[in-house]
Amino acid sequence: MNTKNLLVSFLTILAVVAVIATVSATTDELVKPDTTLVMVDGTYVLEGDYTGSTISVVAGESISISVRFTSNVYDSDVTVEADLEGEKVDVRAVSSPFNVEKDSRYKKTLSLRVPYELKDELSNDDLELNIKIDGRDYRTNLDPIYLKVQRPSYNVAIKSVSVSQSVEAGETFPVDIVLKNIGYNDLDDLYVTVSVPEIGIQKSGYFGDLVALECDDNDGNLENYGIDDESTFYRKCNEDDDETVSERLFLDVPYGVMSGAYTLEVSVKNDDTTSNKAVQLIVENDFEDTVFKSGNSLWIVNPTDNVMGYRIVVESPASVSDSVVFVQAGSSETISVNPNTEGEYTFNVNVFSMKGDLIDTLTFSGNADADTDNSETNPIVILTVILAIIFIVLLIVLIVLIGKKPEKSGEFGESYY
Repeated sequence: MNTKNLLVSFLTILAVVAVIATVSATTDELVKPDTTLVMVDGTYVLEGDYTGSTISVVAGESISISVRFTSNVYDSDVTVEADLEGEKVDVRAVSSPFNVEKDSRYKKTLSLRVPYELKDELSNDDLELNIKIDGRDYRTNLDPIYLKVQRPSYNVAIKSVSVSQSVEAGETFPVDIVLKNIGYNDLDDLYVTVSVPEIGIQKSGYFGDLVALECDDNDGNLENYGIDDESTFYRKCNEDDDETVSERLFLDVPYGVMSGAYTLEVSVKNDDTTSNKAVQLIVENDFEDTVFKSGNSLWIVNPTDNVMGYRIVVESPASVSDSVVFVQAGSSETISVNPNTEGEYTFNVNVFSMKGDLIDTLTFSGNADADTDNSETNPIVILTVILAIIFIVLLIVLIVLIGKKPEKSGEFGESYY
């Protein structure tokens, strides 16, 4: 009896071991051996030759991963997963689930963006691509594929754009820009343009040349040197040049700009590459309106530090005391408006700049027979506004004179690195 029980127990254990062995043998066999074909960004890699292949890709660009295989089993919820494992960043893409049937061939294509981790080198071959084909019951892990990552041939990064949180209308403000060469090759003759298209202001400047790699601060550092095909020791970086530059450009905000948020655009160009960046600029203007009405008088104030000329055009039969007026900086002028009619009247007075731009249109209405003043604006308010404008202009001039320093030739302030 004991022998029989022992025999039954042995057969049971043997059956369990056989089942486990069968499952273990099939777990990693979703893909039939020697049927996998991988294409990385248009280049084929054959199974068994992954570690011996070096495929070059460009940092920051998207690459396609195409996987073809023949299924060794029937399975469901199968996905193809590709992972790029960098030093700091991992990138992953997974296909939608699908079913497979034994001895049938399948193809799936994924897209991955190559991480940009080349800080102090032009290229490296440390990027590992791992591909996994995983189903509900079976799985296959392909051997790693090692990729060589190179910088783009020509590429400049706008590392920062620094500008005041808000600027006043009529103010000259600085824009500080930091550029870095993150391409494979040196960059020659970089020009930078800053602009606010919505208000029509722009300034350009020359930022010079940037090398692809600077030398290490330690002159004896082996990373600064290489050995050519003739076993000659040579310096492989640029000893006296920089890969990063910081400069300043100045923009003038017109006095008549409306308060609000605008887009400041920065464009960096040379013969080989172009880069763009946009930041928000807040403009404040306490004197958006420079033309006022008081009774049958027209008031024009000039908050700028220049003499401004205006043309006054009135609808007939009304007339004005001056059709052309020049307003001194920080001052104002008053123009009399005569309706030249009896009874009720309504007419418009248009104020133009000397260039022909319409500054404002004011409507005058009233009763010529009535001894009343239908003005909507109190003269005291107008005088208060004018005095405030004069004070602000004088204050701005004083601040400019106190803070003004000799500038370098060209468009920039002091350069720093």
